[in-house]
Amino acid sequence: MSASFRLRQGLRILVAFVAALTAGTVGFHALTHEGWLSSVYRAVVTTTLTGLDTVPTGDGALVLTIVLVLAGLAIIAYAGAVIVEGIAGGVLTGALTERRRVRAIDRLSDHYIICGYGRVGRRVAEEFRHAAAAYVVLDRSEAAIAAANERGDLLVHGDATDDTDLLRAGIERARGLVAAADSDVDNLYVVLSAKASRPELTIVARASDRAAEQKLLRAGADRVVLPYATAGVVMANLVLRPQVTAFLDTVMTAVGPDLQLAEVEVQNGCPVAGRTIRELRIRHETGAIVIALRKRDGSFDTTPEPDSLLEVGDVLIGVGAPDEILRLEDLFASDGARAV
Repeated sequence: MSASFRLRQGLRILVAFVAALTAGTVGFHALTHEGWLSSVYRAVVTTTLTGLDTVPTGDGALVLTIVLVLAGLAIIAYAGAVIVEGIAGGVLTGALTERRRVRAIDRLSDHYIICGYGRVGRRVAEEFRHAAAAYVVLDRSEAAIAAANERGDLLVHGDATDDTDLLRAGIERARGLVAAADSDVDNLYVVLSAKASRPELTIVARASDRAAEQKLLRAGADRVVLPYATAGVVMANLVLRPQVTAFLDTVMTAVGPDLQLAEVEVQNGCPVAGRTIRELRIRHETGAIVIALRKRDGSFDTTPEPDSLLEVGDVLIGVGAPDEILRLEDLFASDGARAV
Protein backbone atom coordinates (compact mmCIF):
# COMPACT_ATOMS: atom_id res chain seq x y z
CA MET A 1 0.00 0.00 0.00
CA SER A 2 1.52 3.37 -1.02
CA ALA A 3 2.06 6.25 1.40
CA SER A 4 -0.24 8.52 -0.63
CA PHE A 5 -3.03 5.94 -0.48
CA ARG A 6 -2.64 5.60 3.32
CA LEU A 7 -2.73 9.40 3.63
CA ARG A 8 -5.99 9.58 1.67
CA GLN A 9 -7.52 6.93 3.91
CA GLY A 10 -6.42 8.80 7.02
CA LEU A 11 -7.94 12.03 5.67
CA ARG A 12 -11.22 10.23 5.00
CA ILE A 13 -11.35 9.02 8.61
CA LEU A 14 -10.55 12.50 9.94
CA VAL A 15 -13.15 14.20 7.74
CA ALA A 16 -15.81 11.65 8.72
CA PHE A 17 -15.03 12.07 12.43
CA VAL A 18 -15.09 15.89 12.26
CA ALA A 19 -18.34 15.81 10.28
CA ALA A 20 -19.95 13.51 12.87
CA LEU A 21 -18.80 15.71 15.75
CA THR A 22 -20.00 18.89 14.05
CA ALA A 23 -23.41 17.45 13.20
CA GLY A 24 -23.75 16.00 16.71
CA THR A 25 -22.76 19.24 18.44
CA VAL A 26 -25.18 21.35 16.42
CA GLY A 27 -27.93 18.76 16.80
CA PHE A 28 -27.60 18.39 20.57
CA HIS A 29 -27.42 22.16 21.04
CA ALA A 30 -30.65 22.62 19.08
CA LEU A 31 -32.54 19.65 20.57
CA THR A 32 -31.46 19.69 24.23
CA HIS A 33 -30.81 23.45 24.56
CA GLU A 34 -27.55 22.68 26.35
CA GLY A 35 -24.53 24.96 26.07
CA TRP A 36 -22.06 24.56 23.24
CA LEU A 37 -19.40 22.98 25.44
CA SER A 38 -21.88 20.46 26.84
CA SER A 39 -23.09 19.69 23.33
CA VAL A 40 -19.53 19.12 22.13
CA TYR A 41 -18.86 16.85 25.10
CA ARG A 42 -22.03 14.84 24.49
CA ALA A 43 -21.18 14.48 20.74
CA VAL A 44 -17.60 13.32 21.51
CA VAL A 45 -18.52 10.67 24.07
CA THR A 46 -21.35 9.39 21.85
CA THR A 47 -19.41 9.23 18.58
CA THR A 48 -16.34 7.62 20.17
CA LEU A 49 -18.58 5.03 21.91
CA THR A 50 -17.16 6.11 25.28
CA GLY A 51 -20.61 6.24 26.83
CA LEU A 52 -23.14 8.78 28.13
CA ASP A 53 -23.34 10.60 31.45
CA THR A 54 -27.10 11.03 31.12
CA VAL A 55 -29.74 9.91 28.69
CA PRO A 56 -30.75 12.91 26.57
CA THR A 57 -34.35 14.03 26.85
CA GLY A 58 -36.64 14.16 23.85
CA ASP A 59 -37.16 11.80 20.95
CA GLY A 60 -35.08 13.91 18.60
CA ALA A 61 -32.07 13.81 20.88
CA LEU A 62 -32.45 10.04 21.31
CA VAL A 63 -32.57 9.52 17.51
CA LEU A 64 -29.50 11.73 17.10
CA THR A 65 -27.68 9.70 19.74
CA ILE A 66 -28.47 6.46 17.91
CA VAL A 67 -27.28 7.93 14.60
CA LEU A 68 -24.02 9.14 16.16
CA VAL A 69 -23.40 5.73 17.77
CA LEU A 70 -23.86 4.00 14.40
CA ALA A 71 -21.65 6.57 12.68
CA GLY A 72 -19.00 6.05 15.35
CA LEU A 73 -19.14 2.29 14.84
CA ALA A 74 -18.68 2.72 11.08
CA ILE A 75 -15.76 5.13 11.49
CA ILE A 76 -14.00 2.94 14.04
CA ALA A 77 -14.56 -0.18 11.92
CA TYR A 78 -13.11 1.54 8.85
CA ALA A 79 -10.15 2.85 10.86
CA GLY A 80 -9.53 -0.67 12.18
CA ALA A 81 -9.60 -2.09 8.67
CA VAL A 82 -7.09 0.54 7.52
CA ILE A 83 -4.79 -0.28 10.43
CA VAL A 84 -5.00 -4.03 9.78
CA GLU A 85 -4.34 -3.44 6.09
CA GLY A 86 -1.35 -1.28 6.91
CA ILE A 87 0.08 -3.87 9.30
CA ALA A 88 -0.51 -6.71 6.84
CA GLY A 89 1.36 -4.75 4.18
CA GLY A 90 -1.45 -4.95 1.65
CA VAL A 91 -1.68 -8.74 1.80
CA LEU A 92 -5.47 -8.80 1.75
CA THR A 93 -5.79 -6.27 -1.05
CA GLY A 94 -2.99 -7.94 -2.97
CA ALA A 95 -4.67 -11.32 -2.70
CA LEU A 96 -7.97 -9.95 -4.01
CA THR A 97 -6.22 -8.12 -6.85
CA GLU A 98 -4.31 -11.26 -7.82
CA ARG A 99 -7.50 -13.31 -7.81
CA ARG A 100 -9.22 -10.82 -10.12
CA ARG A 101 -6.18 -10.84 -12.40
CA VAL A 102 -6.15 -14.65 -12.60
CA ARG A 103 -9.86 -14.72 -13.44
CA ALA A 104 -9.37 -12.09 -16.17
CA ILE A 105 -6.55 -14.11 -17.75
CA ASP A 106 -8.58 -17.32 -17.53
CA ARG A 107 -11.37 -15.65 -19.51
CA LEU A 108 -9.06 -14.61 -22.37
CA SER A 109 -8.89 -16.40 -25.70
CA ASP A 110 -7.18 -15.53 -29.01
CA HIS A 111 -4.91 -13.22 -27.03
CA TYR A 112 -1.16 -12.60 -27.24
CA ILE A 113 1.55 -13.35 -24.69
CA ILE A 114 4.48 -10.95 -24.31
CA CYS A 115 7.44 -12.74 -22.76
CA GLY A 116 9.85 -10.09 -21.54
CA TYR A 117 8.68 -6.60 -20.62
CA GLY A 118 11.74 -4.50 -21.31
CA ARG A 119 11.86 -1.66 -23.81
CA VAL A 120 10.91 -3.88 -26.75
CA GLY A 121 8.15 -5.69 -24.87
CA ARG A 122 6.63 -2.42 -23.68
CA ARG A 123 6.57 -1.07 -27.21
CA VAL A 124 4.85 -4.25 -28.40
CA ALA A 125 2.29 -3.85 -25.62
CA GLU A 126 1.67 -0.24 -26.64
CA GLU A 127 0.88 -1.35 -30.19
CA PHE A 128 -1.42 -4.09 -28.90
CA ARG A 129 -3.14 -1.60 -26.62
CA HIS A 130 -3.84 0.87 -29.43
CA ALA A 131 -5.02 -1.96 -31.67
CA ALA A 132 -7.40 -3.14 -28.91
CA ALA A 133 -5.74 -6.58 -28.96
CA ALA A 134 -5.88 -8.61 -25.75
CA TYR A 135 -2.50 -9.57 -24.29
CA VAL A 136 -0.80 -10.90 -21.18
CA VAL A 137 2.66 -9.93 -19.93
CA LEU A 138 4.88 -12.72 -18.60
CA ASP A 139 7.99 -11.58 -16.73
CA ARG A 140 9.70 -12.02 -13.37
CA SER A 141 11.83 -8.87 -12.97
CA GLU A 142 10.70 -6.25 -10.45
CA ALA A 143 11.12 -3.44 -12.99
CA ALA A 144 8.87 -5.25 -15.47
CA ILE A 145 6.26 -5.97 -12.80
CA ALA A 146 6.21 -2.32 -11.73
CA ALA A 147 5.89 -1.15 -15.35
CA ALA A 148 3.06 -3.58 -16.10
CA ASN A 149 1.17 -2.58 -12.95
CA GLU A 150 1.61 1.09 -13.76
CA ARG A 151 0.08 0.57 -17.22
CA GLY A 152 -2.69 -1.70 -15.94
CA ASP A 153 -1.52 -4.69 -17.98
CA LEU A 154 -2.56 -8.23 -17.18
CA LEU A 155 0.56 -9.78 -15.69
CA VAL A 156 1.81 -13.24 -14.84
CA HIS A 157 4.75 -13.03 -12.46
CA GLY A 158 6.84 -15.95 -13.57
CA ASP A 159 9.42 -17.47 -15.88
CA ALA A 160 8.49 -17.62 -19.57
CA THR A 161 10.71 -20.69 -20.02
CA ASP A 162 8.58 -22.59 -17.49
CA ASP A 163 5.70 -24.57 -19.01
CA THR A 164 3.58 -23.99 -15.90
CA ASP A 165 3.89 -20.21 -16.17
CA LEU A 166 3.06 -20.35 -19.89
CA LEU A 167 -0.09 -22.26 -18.98
CA ARG A 168 -0.94 -19.59 -16.41
CA ALA A 169 -0.65 -17.02 -19.20
CA GLY A 170 -3.20 -19.03 -21.22
CA ILE A 171 -0.91 -20.39 -23.92
CA GLU A 172 -3.41 -23.14 -24.77
CA ARG A 173 -5.90 -20.41 -25.81
CA ALA A 174 -3.44 -17.82 -27.15
CA ARG A 175 -3.29 -16.58 -30.72
CA GLY A 176 0.37 -15.65 -30.70
CA LEU A 177 3.47 -15.13 -28.58
CA VAL A 178 6.22 -12.51 -28.62
CA ALA A 179 9.59 -13.53 -27.15
CA ALA A 180 11.02 -10.10 -26.34
CA ALA A 181 13.53 -10.80 -23.55
CA ASP A 182 16.90 -9.05 -23.65
CA SER A 183 18.67 -12.43 -23.64
CA ASP A 184 18.91 -14.57 -26.78
CA VAL A 185 19.20 -17.66 -24.58
CA ASP A 186 15.99 -16.82 -22.75
CA ASN A 187 14.16 -16.20 -26.02
CA LEU A 188 15.43 -19.51 -27.38
CA TYR A 189 14.08 -21.38 -24.35
CA VAL A 190 10.79 -19.51 -24.59
CA VAL A 191 10.36 -20.51 -28.24
CA LEU A 192 11.21 -24.14 -27.49
CA SER A 193 8.79 -24.27 -24.54
CA ALA A 194 5.99 -22.54 -26.42
CA LYS A 195 6.33 -24.72 -29.51
CA ALA A 196 6.35 -27.84 -27.38
CA SER A 197 3.04 -26.77 -25.83
CA ARG A 198 1.43 -25.34 -28.98
CA PRO A 199 3.16 -26.34 -32.25
CA GLU A 200 0.70 -24.28 -34.32
CA LEU A 201 1.16 -21.10 -32.24
CA THR A 202 2.49 -18.06 -34.11
CA ILE A 203 5.73 -16.91 -32.46
CA VAL A 204 7.74 -13.76 -33.11
CA ALA A 205 11.10 -13.57 -31.35
CA ARG A 206 13.76 -10.94 -30.76
CA ALA A 207 17.42 -11.65 -31.58
CA SER A 208 20.60 -9.67 -31.12
CA ASP A 209 22.46 -10.98 -34.19
CA ARG A 210 22.16 -13.24 -37.23
CA ALA A 211 23.51 -16.30 -35.46
CA ALA A 212 20.81 -16.03 -32.80
CA GLU A 213 18.24 -15.43 -35.53
CA GLN A 214 19.09 -18.74 -37.21
CA LYS A 215 18.88 -20.64 -33.91
CA LEU A 216 15.48 -19.12 -33.08
CA LEU A 217 14.12 -20.00 -36.52
CA ARG A 218 15.33 -23.59 -36.14
CA ALA A 219 13.73 -23.70 -32.68
CA GLY A 220 10.36 -22.88 -34.25
CA ALA A 221 9.97 -19.09 -34.33
CA ASP A 222 7.83 -17.97 -37.26
CA ARG A 223 9.50 -14.59 -37.48
CA VAL A 224 12.64 -13.14 -35.90
CA VAL A 225 13.31 -9.43 -35.47
CA LEU A 226 16.75 -7.89 -34.96
CA PRO A 227 16.07 -4.51 -33.30
CA TYR A 228 19.55 -3.09 -33.91
CA ALA A 229 19.63 -4.15 -37.55
CA THR A 230 16.11 -2.84 -38.07
CA ALA A 231 17.03 0.48 -36.47
CA GLY A 232 20.00 0.78 -38.82
CA VAL A 233 17.83 0.16 -41.87
CA VAL A 234 15.28 2.73 -40.73
CA MET A 235 17.97 5.35 -40.06
CA ALA A 236 19.51 4.81 -43.49
CA ASN A 237 16.13 5.03 -45.20
CA LEU A 238 15.28 8.20 -43.31
CA VAL A 239 18.26 9.77 -45.07
CA LEU A 240 17.87 8.09 -48.45
CA ARG A 241 14.06 7.91 -48.76
CA PRO A 242 12.56 10.12 -46.03
CA GLN A 243 9.04 10.37 -47.47
CA VAL A 244 8.74 6.64 -48.12
CA THR A 245 9.92 5.92 -44.58
CA ALA A 246 7.51 8.47 -43.14
CA PHE A 247 4.64 6.80 -45.01
CA LEU A 248 5.63 3.34 -43.75
CA ASP A 249 5.95 4.65 -40.20
CA THR A 250 2.41 5.99 -40.48
CA VAL A 251 0.79 2.81 -41.73
CA MET A 252 2.86 0.35 -39.70
CA THR A 253 1.81 1.62 -36.28
CA ALA A 254 -1.58 1.23 -34.64
CA VAL A 255 -1.18 4.71 -33.17
CA GLY A 256 -1.29 6.40 -36.58
CA PRO A 257 -4.53 8.41 -36.87
CA ASP A 258 -4.63 8.70 -40.67
CA LEU A 259 -3.68 5.44 -42.36
CA GLN A 260 -3.41 1.82 -41.29
CA LEU A 261 -2.28 -1.44 -42.85
CA ALA A 262 -4.47 -4.47 -42.32
CA GLU A 263 -4.52 -8.18 -43.17
CA VAL A 264 -7.92 -9.49 -44.21
CA GLU A 265 -8.31 -13.22 -44.79
CA VAL A 266 -10.93 -14.68 -47.08
CA GLN A 267 -12.45 -17.29 -44.78
CA ASN A 268 -14.92 -20.11 -45.17
CA GLY A 269 -18.44 -18.75 -45.20
CA CYS A 270 -17.37 -15.48 -46.78
CA PRO A 271 -20.11 -14.65 -49.32
CA VAL A 272 -17.74 -12.77 -51.67
CA ALA A 273 -15.20 -15.61 -51.97
CA GLY A 274 -14.61 -16.65 -55.58
CA ARG A 275 -15.11 -13.16 -56.98
CA THR A 276 -12.54 -10.73 -58.36
CA ILE A 277 -11.34 -7.38 -57.05
CA ARG A 278 -13.05 -5.68 -60.00
CA GLU A 279 -16.39 -7.38 -59.33
CA LEU A 280 -16.33 -6.40 -55.67
CA ARG A 281 -15.36 -2.77 -56.40
CA ILE A 282 -13.33 -2.78 -53.21
CA ARG A 283 -11.95 0.74 -53.59
CA HIS A 284 -15.39 2.18 -54.32
CA GLU A 285 -17.28 0.21 -51.65
CA THR A 286 -14.80 0.54 -48.77
CA GLY A 287 -12.37 3.34 -49.61
CA ALA A 288 -9.43 1.04 -48.79
CA ILE A 289 -6.80 0.05 -51.36
CA VAL A 290 -5.57 -3.51 -51.83
CA ILE A 291 -1.80 -3.21 -52.22
CA ALA A 292 -0.87 -6.90 -52.03
CA LEU A 293 -2.41 -10.35 -52.12
CA ARG A 294 -1.00 -13.45 -50.49
CA LYS A 295 -2.31 -16.60 -52.10
CA ARG A 296 -3.03 -19.84 -50.31
CA ASP A 297 0.27 -21.34 -51.41
CA GLY A 298 2.18 -18.56 -49.62
CA SER A 299 3.17 -16.62 -52.75
CA PHE A 300 2.72 -12.84 -52.82
CA ASP A 301 1.26 -10.73 -55.59
CA THR A 302 2.48 -7.22 -54.75
CA THR A 303 0.53 -5.62 -57.59
CA PRO A 304 -2.76 -7.55 -57.79
CA GLU A 305 -4.72 -6.98 -60.97
CA PRO A 306 -8.42 -6.02 -60.86
CA ASP A 307 -9.24 -9.45 -62.30
CA SER A 308 -7.39 -11.30 -59.52
CA LEU A 309 -9.62 -14.01 -58.09
CA LEU A 310 -10.08 -13.96 -54.32
CA GLU A 311 -10.30 -17.50 -52.94
CA VAL A 312 -10.77 -18.93 -49.47
CA GLY A 313 -7.43 -18.80 -47.67
CA ASP A 314 -6.15 -15.76 -49.55
CA VAL A 315 -5.03 -12.77 -47.49
CA LEU A 316 -5.47 -9.20 -48.70
CA ILE A 317 -3.09 -6.48 -47.54
CA GLY A 318 -5.08 -3.27 -47.47
CA VAL A 319 -4.29 0.32 -46.58
CA GLY A 320 -6.74 3.01 -45.59
CA ALA A 321 -8.17 5.13 -42.82
CA PRO A 322 -9.45 3.27 -39.74
CA ASP A 323 -13.09 3.45 -40.88
CA GLU A 324 -12.13 2.27 -44.38
CA ILE A 325 -10.26 -0.70 -42.90
CA LEU A 326 -13.34 -1.58 -40.85
CA ARG A 327 -15.48 -1.60 -44.01
CA LEU A 328 -12.90 -3.75 -45.77
CA GLU A 329 -12.93 -6.28 -42.92
CA ASP A 330 -16.73 -6.27 -42.90
CA LEU A 331 -16.86 -6.90 -46.66
CA PHE A 332 -14.90 -10.13 -46.23
CA ALA A 333 -16.46 -11.22 -42.95
CA SER A 334 -18.55 -14.37 -42.88
CA ASP A 335 -22.31 -13.92 -42.68
CA GLY A 336 -22.39 -14.58 -38.92
CA ALA A 337 -19.55 -12.18 -38.18
CA ARG A 338 -20.69 -9.13 -40.12
CA ALA A 339 -20.89 -5.85 -38.25
CA VAL A 340 -24.35 -4.57 -37.41
